[in-house]
Amino acid sequence: MRIALTHNLRLTDSEDEAEFDSRETIDALTAALERLGHRIEVSGPASRTAARIEAYSPELIFNTAEGRRGRFREAFYPALFDELGFPYTGSDAWVLAVTLDKSLTKLMLSEHGVISPRGQFIDDIVDLKLDGWRFPLIVKPNFEGSSKGITQDSVCEERGRLRALVEKTLARFPAGVLVEEFIPGKDLTVAFLEKAAPERQGVLTPVEYVIDEAELSKRRYRIYDYDLKSVHHEAVHVRTPAQFAGHILQRAQDMARKAYRALGCRDLGRIDFRIAEDGQVYFIEINALPSLEPGAGIYAAAALEGLHTDGVLAKVIESAALRWGLHDPGKRRNRPPRKTGPLRVGFTFNVKRIKPEIDGRKDEEAEYDPPQTIQAVREAIAAAGHEVIDLEATTELPTVLAATPVDVVFNMAEGIKGRNREAVVPALLELLDIPYSGSDPTALSIALDKAIAKRIVRQHGILTPNFMTLTTGKERLPRDLKFPLIVKPNAEGSSKGVHRTSVVDTEAELREAAREMIAKYDQPALVEDYIAGREFTVGLLGERRPKVLPPMEVVFLAKEAHPVYSFEYKQDWSSKIRYDVPAQLEPGQLKALERAARECFIALGCRDVARVDFRM
Repeated sequence: MRIALTHNLRLTDSEDEAEFDSRETIDALTAALERLGHRIEVSGPASRTAARIEAYSPELIFNTAEGRRGRFREAFYPALFDELGFPYTGSDAWVLAVTLDKSLTKLMLSEHGVISPRGQFIDDIVDLKLDGWRFPLIVKPNFEGSSKGITQDSVCEERGRLRALVEKTLARFPAGVLVEEFIPGKDLTVAFLEKAAPERQGVLTPVEYVIDEAELSKRRYRIYDYDLKSVHHEAVHVRTPAQFAGHILQRAQDMARKAYRALGCRDLGRIDFRIAEDGQVYFIEINALPSLEPGAGIYAAAALEGLHTDGVLAKVIESAALRWGLHDPGKRRNRPPRKTGPLRVGFTFNVKRIKPEIDGRKDEEAEYDPPQTIQAVREAIAAAGHEVIDLEATTELPTVLAATPVDVVFNMAEGIKGRNREAVVPALLELLDIPYSGSDPTALSIALDKAIAKRIVRQHGILTPNFMTLTTGKERLPRDLKFPLIVKPNAEGSSKGVHRTSVVDTEAELREAAREMIAKYDQPALVEDYIAGREFTVGLLGERRPKVLPPMEVVFLAKEAHPVYSFEYKQDWSSKIRYDVPAQLEPGQLKALERAARECFIALGCRDVARVDFRM
């Protein structure tokens, strides 16, 4: 699709330009939109915007422009686009004009049951009411965003200081200020991405802005002020999901849903709430034109829905295109012929939405990839000049694949369930005659089943520890198994089920561990000799004669009787292990490791890419 990107470029560090986008943000948005397969024209100065847009004649305008001055500034660009007759992303001029006015927004939302702190709009000091307030109060500009004009001194605890504070703020922001009761508590934000969570009307999971305790100790009040946003931004991080009681999070989402609907927001948005010490949820403000800079809260919230950065922009475009009745010419109905130049690359993956606990609880998505990894891979594919089409490997993938023309699929989907889960996507691609990267269904099924894989590599003369599988935990142990032994799930990856207690020294420990594992993972347990020694992992690229990459050693830092590269270590590795790349090996050791890795790759029928783990 031909898209124009409208913006205001931040040229200085002055507070006047705080709402504008940096060159880094504009470049990131442009690159992301291009990776999505669109042709992008970046707008220039406002005085030439109309002429440039008419000359470029975009099918859609992706708007991030804040406008330069006045209470109507955010509405200027959408009003211009409406007048010129060009479709655009985001809310219309009316919504942006209303939501920039904090006081008017609070008044409108109060009629819909959205609770906010008591406040008063002041544009003339004579209108200030000095009585009836519950101190402390906070005084802030009524028509500004990005925390402009908000400092630690914006909080007023004494009636005698209020008038002077309002006068001072009005002098800087004469359009008007908002005086409202200050709510001691913490900040919560609820983002809106219309097409990301249709079952919740686009309202995403709340996220929390957390101020580092060291920085907080220097401040009188816990507020996300201008200094934190512009100077000490490294002292604030986004916690996902927010750590509040479930009923508080639900209340915030319900209020956000009412607010977005009542105000008529479109495509994307963000609402900031204050959670009081007693758990009461207060609406603070809404941003119908939220920041899309790298690291913005909307990306963190969208990641919980399985969306990476490019995916957020894709959802914004999808929502706008549907509203305006646009047809994306990139989505052709007939599958294109195979070609050798820049390709339409389908990208299949599973998104990690459930963060596993270190102790192994909630590990059902441990093998899936986080949005950050997915984003990095798609950027790498796009950097080679290809168009990337996201294809999350859900139960809807067969329907989506059949309707989405691609030249090839880059597959890193793990599958959903079953011992053949890794083979499901490649098998589907073969059924649809779509070329794909990586090993075929047979190799993936065999490699996931540790016992079968061990039998095959043993037949090819590759050493592997003595082993057996237990399906009930009651089977007789063969004589060639010698304690200590290690117990692990037979068909899991990412060290799922492997803990320090997985190394057992007695038959009683073995049977207890096996029974627990069989019950939890509903599959046989693999029992094998524990091999004391150094641990290595070797990557390979290619096919018939794969290139063996330099081995990496997993170095255990703690002194343990039976160290293992456990699930706990993979979740929190920084103080427990060290990765040495390349591994320090004697020439003979290196050759033996490379030969064993290559022979495993060939014996199992792997293609394109694989990793083999060894103990030496």
